[in-house]
Amino acid sequence: MKFQKSYTKYSVAAVVMALAFTSCKKDGNPNDLPAVDPSAYAGTVDGFNSSDEVFPENLIAYWSFDDTKNELKTGTAPFSSLNDSYVTGAVRGKALSLAAGFVYYKTQFQAFKTDSLKNWSISTWVKVKNNGSKRTMVFQMARPGVFNGNINFALNTNGYPVTNDSTLRIQPTFSTIGGGTQDNLNNAAGQDKANLNDWVHIVLTYDFSTGVFNNWMNGRKVGNFPNRGTGNNNYKSWEPSEVFFGANYNAAGMPVNADVNFAPMTGQIDEVRFYNKTLPDAFIKALYNLGKANK
Repeated sequence: MKFQKSYTKYSVAAVVMALAFTSCKKDGNPNDLPAVDPSAYAGTVDGFNSSDEVFPENLIAYWSFDDTKNELKTGTAPFSSLNDSYVTGAVRGKALSLAAGFVYYKTQFQAFKTDSLKNWSISTWVKVKNNGSKRTMVFQMARPGVFNGNINFALNTNGYPVTNDSTLRIQPTFSTIGGGTQDNLNNAAGQDKANLNDWVHIVLTYDFSTGVFNNWMNGRKVGNFPNRGTGNNNYKSWEPSEVFFGANYNAAGMPVNADVNFAPMTGQIDEVRFYNKTLPDAFIKALYNLGKANK
């Protein structure tokens, strides 16, 4: 009986130890996630096969400029254009080339209406030089008869001579509920450095709930004045609106006042993507890396 008691005691202890060992054994998949095939990510950039996979459900306007000036989500063609052509050597396919030119859409895009657009992001690639005299309007969501549009994607190419091919000042503005404008500028040390002999990726993002308006250049956040406030300082997409690439009304020969700070653009534009979403940082960097890979 004594031997039986000891045997039983040690048998129970062995079972307890075995159970403890089993329960402490590391589970490499505690959430029971599906298996990942590494080959599925071969050739991708930051997990994407192309820029088209970045928030496609939030892409509300897209211009590829691949032998067409039509906006591809709606098929909208421009009303007029001046000194424009297509060039190879673009980020993807072909690009829009302007030689003191512009493209003008005399159309109210439904996705740009007041009730439709609160948060937004614009991603584009540009190849442009400083000129020492005039500012450049890459994109404007224009307001008929008004100098400042809802969104004014402006570059301060007037601030440096054409010989300066390493500095690009970005100073976009947007119209507010209160009727004014808010801006951001990359004027802190090192924020404005880029190779203007190559394509430069610029992204603007706006968050309605926080009033944060960010500028990005080549995968880096560069705006020095992002906090633009809320309330009357919030963005408003006034109606009606139209669209320009390369000019505003004055630069396009349809003056609304006496301002002569802008001239028709000389340079190239490619892959303009407009989202109704404030793009997260990682996705902005992914768009930059995808563009560098011509994807």
